[in-house]
Amino acid sequence: MNYLSVLQTQLQGMARGAVAALPTIAIAIAVLVITWIVARFAAGIARKLSGRTHLRGDLQQLLVTLVKLALWIMGFLLAATVAVPGFTFGGMIAGLGIGALAIGFAFQDIFENFLAGVLIMLRDKMQIGDNIEAEDIEGTVEKITLRETHIRQFSGELTILPNSMIFKNPVKIFTDQSHRRFQMVVGISYDADLVAAQRVIREAVASVEGVVADRGAEVYAREFGASSIDFLVRWWVDTRANSLFVVHNDVVFAVKRALDDAEIEIPYPYVTHTFAEDIPVDARPSAAVAAAEAH
Repeated sequence: MNYLSVLQTQLQGMARGAVAALPTIAIAIAVLVITWIVARFAAGIARKLSGRTHLRGDLQQLLVTLVKLALWIMGFLLAATVAVPGFTFGGMIAGLGIGALAIGFAFQDIFENFLAGVLIMLRDKMQIGDNIEAEDIEGTVEKITLRETHIRQFSGELTILPNSMIFKNPVKIFTDQSHRRFQMVVGISYDADLVAAQRVIREAVASVEGVVADRGAEVYAREFGASSIDFLVRWWVDTRANSLFVVHNDVVFAVKRALDDAEIEIPYPYVTHTFAEDIPVDARPSAAVAAAEAH
């Protein structure tokens, strides 16, 4: 048998088949190009129409993405039908067989994140611009795509989380309501008038600009500490109009100033007890030094 002759015959047959298929391949490429043009045009129309509605920004982006995806699927199937005679969508599904199962497992995470992204965009909560905490990451939602969510942390770093992690785990949304409650503990000396101290603290907190006036301040005696009676102080802040850190700072200053004016003591050991764990052992005064300072 002349193997070279057989090989030459096969190659010539393949070449003739490729040349014969060139028109259909060219048509298929043209179909894909037309699909790309139509998809861009349709996405622009969908973006303009959705922009005239009251849909959230992430839902508008979802609508545009779904329009483009649907057109690309239709264009790909049409191009495949032109390039491959006898190709049908049902035949493609049937031909995949066990391969479809393998592809499903291989792209499980992609499909999971895609579906989670759609569901996140469809629900009312967690919109672009919200301050959230997810997976111990705190920041502002900058972008929601069909696969991932971009969170700009308060310290400036950008963190990208897969949508499935956000959808399946608890998410704390700080900006769901404009009013947020904050609290701190204030220790009062045992020999102080507790009723007067409670009134002074409440009035001091209520006087701070940024504390929601109609909610006022809550002051509760909680427990007997080692060197003080501890009060739990609560107040509300409109986070859309005020800085959380500034209001908290002003509350601390106002409470300290009011207690000093009323000659109500905040025991010094109470403060050192609060931060004792943060001081290295070698940096703490010895018992002899502490006793000498006490006298």
